[in-house]
Parts: sequence; structure tokens; C-alpha cells
Amino acid sequence: MLEVQSYRFADALASYEDARYVILGVPFDNTTSYRPGTRLGPRSIREVTYNFEPYVPAFDLDMDQVPLHDIGDLDVPVVPEDMVAQVEEAVSELVRDGKFPVLLGGEHTLTIGAARAVRPEWYVVLDAHLDLRSEYRGTRYNHACTNRIVYEEVTENVAIIGARSGEREQFEFARDLVCVTADEVRRAGIHAVLDDLGAAIGSCSVYLSIDADAIDCCLTPGVGTPEPFGLTHYDVRAAVERLAPLSVGFDYVEVCPIDNGQTAAVAAELVRLFVAAHWSSHGGNR
Repeated sequence: MLEVQSYRFADALASYEDARYVILGVPFDNTTSYRPGTRLGPRSIREVTYNFEPYVPAFDLDMDQVPLHDIGDLDVPVVPEDMVAQVEEAVSELVRDGKFPVLLGGEHTLTIGAARAVRPEWYVVLDAHLDLRSEYRGTRYNHACTNRIVYEEVTENVAIIGARSGEREQFEFARDLVCVTADEVRRAGIHAVLDDLGAAIGSCSVYLSIDADAIDCCLTPGVGTPEPFGLTHYDVRAAVERLAPLSVGFDYVEVCPIDNGQTAAVAAELVRLFVAAHWSSHGGNR
């Protein structure tokens, strides 16, 4: 892996050898279909972490005591399938070394490579878009196809929470998945949705992917493909804290820093909460 920038996550103080969690940035947005700029997402997320205190009261935990390392950004190629292959290779290396991968995007296509490397029993994604196209703009390796490829190549146990955009055919395809729209979350409440999802998952392993546009764009507008009438940041926090203990991989993608920093701030804090929840649930043990 090639480290190409100097910014690091504020609390990532452990060496690679001592780390349990390793942050990896993937600054790629070459298949963006609306607003470019998510390649700047990893840097914007890292920068805002220096605003936060190390102490996380929700878990009575000091983040600087968690064995967390930031390895930097991949020097990504321009061809999306090559980027996906590079991410798969990098995450596979982390897993072989006994590290927990935490990826910062960049566009959602990177998740394909990470999920291939981790091979979870369940894939859970919070996303405004179904991303179930079989191809888009001449390639399968497009952010609009991510969830379809994971379904076809990694696991058929796919849960999409917060969706509110997609072609009719995608919504029909999603009937065979666990798919809870943003409207359904609003009606039932996120905790009821997570209770049902937890009953389906049981003790199986999970790869959790958070697309920043799952949150209503009126709350966090710094995304590549904004959609209104979405989840709240509290909804996403509840999902992160509930699913972190079962997770074997995690990413936060599609932050496009064109706002006043609120989208990156939410992302950074949710990454911190994910790591804190996972570390605490495992007794602080490696």
C-alpha cells in the first residue's frame, strides 16, 4: 500500500503492528454521475477529527486508548475495476494481518473490493439509492451497481436501509432482499427496524457500509447525489452502534465536502462511534 498524504485520523495513535483497527482512505470518484468531489471525502473526514475530544461518553471510552492506526490513502488508478481490485488486495492484506478494516471514501464502488476481501455472511448498507443496476454507463463497476455486485458475488443476505431512489426494476429486485425505505423507517422507527434486522442476522458476521446520502440532504448536504426525505443522523448512529459488534468490516463513503463541514463532521463522529462500539462490545480485547 502506498501512503500518499500526511493527514491522519486524530486518534489513530497506534503503530500498524499494535493496531486492531486500520483506517484506509480511497479517494476515488471517477464514476460519479451527478456531483464530483467525493475523492476529497477521506481528507475532509480526517481533518474534522481534530475538533473532537478523545473521550466518547456514550461508551465511557477514550479513543486514544483504542489500538487504531491510519495507514493513509491508496494511490488509486483511474479505471474503476482496477480500483476495486486494488481495494480488494489492500483489505485482504489487512485481514491477513489480523486488522479490522475501516475504509473512508470516495465513491461507493470501493465497497465491492472490501466486501470481496472480508466475505461477510451479511451485507448491510444504509443508502438513499438502491444501487442495484446490473450495469450503468457501460460498466458494472459503477457506484450505481455496488449493491447488485455484492449480492451476486459476496452474499445474498443483503439489507438496504433508507432507500428512496431507484428504477422500478430495482425496487422489484429489492423485494428479494431486506429493504426498508426511509419512509418505512420514519413510520416504524429505527429501533423497531433494527430489532427486526437483528432477528434476521442473529450472530452472523456483517459488513456495514454507510453511504453519506442515506441521511436527508437537508441535514448533511455535502454528498455527490443528494436526496431529500431521508434518514436522520440519529437513525444512522443507532444503526452503527447496534451493528458494530457483529461487523467484520466497515466503510463510510460518498462524503463530498462542498458544504460547511457538517457532512464530514457527522461522518467522522460516526466512524469514531463505530470503532468505540466495536471495541467496547468485544471487551477491549484483540
